[in-house]
Amino acid sequence: MKTKEIRALSQNEMETKLIELKDKLFKQRMQKSLGQMDDPNKIRQTRRDMAKILTILSEMRSSDGKQAKKEKS
Repeated sequence: MKTKEIRALSQNEMETKLIELKDKLFKQRMQKSLGQMDDPNKIRQTRRDMAKILTILSEMRSSDGKQAKKEKS
């Protein structure tokens, strides 16, 4: 996934996508251990997609916290 595509998603959609990617990664690791994996680079790409989503989620959460502090002041 591209970063622009991820940023277009809502926070709930990102969390759902993250769960899907975790499941996908599990299945890919199982395929690798059984010797059925065609392209081992798919595991790397899945992990990178998960990292992108986690990074954007943490950015959103930190910016929400900063805005809440500004509103209280």
